[in-house]
Amino acid sequence: MHTRLLALPLVAGAAALALTGCATSPGSSDSGDGTVRVVASTNVYGSIVQSIGGDHVDVTSILADPSQDPHSFESSAKTQLAVSKADLLIENGGGYDDFMTTLAKSSDTDAPTINVVELSGLDTGGSDEFNEHVFYSYPTMVKLVAEVSERLAKLDSEDATTFRANAKTLTGKLQELESQTASVEKTVDGEKVAYTEPVPGYLFDAMGLDNVTPPDFSEAIEEGDDVPPAALNDTLKLLENGQVELLAVNEQTSSAETEQVEKAAEKAGIPVVGVTETLPKGEDYVSWQQANIDAVTAALQK
Repeated sequence: MHTRLLALPLVAGAAALALTGCATSPGSSDSGDGTVRVVASTNVYGSIVQSIGGDHVDVTSILADPSQDPHSFESSAKTQLAVSKADLLIENGGGYDDFMTTLAKSSDTDAPTINVVELSGLDTGGSDEFNEHVFYSYPTMVKLVAEVSERLAKLDSEDATTFRANAKTLTGKLQELESQTASVEKTVDGEKVAYTEPVPGYLFDAMGLDNVTPPDFSEAIEEGDDVPPAALNDTLKLLENGQVELLAVNEQTSSAETEQVEKAAEKAGIPVVGVTETLPKGEDYVSWQQANIDAVTAALQK
């Protein structure tokens, strides 16, 4: 488990005092225009809520800038105010976005929180390091869609039929993504792949791909720590010797080590696939993941 996003500094002084007492009771939907106010830690979850709620929700995604390093987040009075007024909060969990817990506590909100890692059931507490990037797990997103739909229906019963209909449509699209990854799995034979961080791990698993990245390398990159020389050397050898079919690189973070392995992959003629932790501009969840599937599939065919 990793604390992927930096814990935010609490808003201090007059700004924080001004926010005291701003919380609304869950279920009140007191937004002034009848919409349900939802705050999501990233625009990945914000997109899913918007697809279900449409015009009946007011969604705030705390991390929404595709050029922003998700690991260097700092809060503002505006962010805390949004949390204090929310009817529903959505966090990734698993240590990924602990700033949501900090924001909720400092805002004194009573709004319920959906923790997606807990919802996923993927963290079984085993000895292996848990991959908290559950937004690349389509079965988990199907569970989230159902959960969001029912939460919105409770908060706005008049529009429950709309929420459930939209959720059904979105679920169908997610199941199509699952179908595509299952088709890829039938055509591959455990091809070996590598990544700088385990961001696309669940996607690779669904496609039947075998990640052979030295754990000490990807874990150090994920934590922002110095990579052990032996781990860097082993990773470079994988690429220089052409032992993997592709290298996935997190486009939102970089270091001297990630640049080094990316250059090694390019020199060896190994396709490099860029992945992100938040939605690129103009994309929704489904189009974003479709692009990821297409990119990985194309790389495997080279």
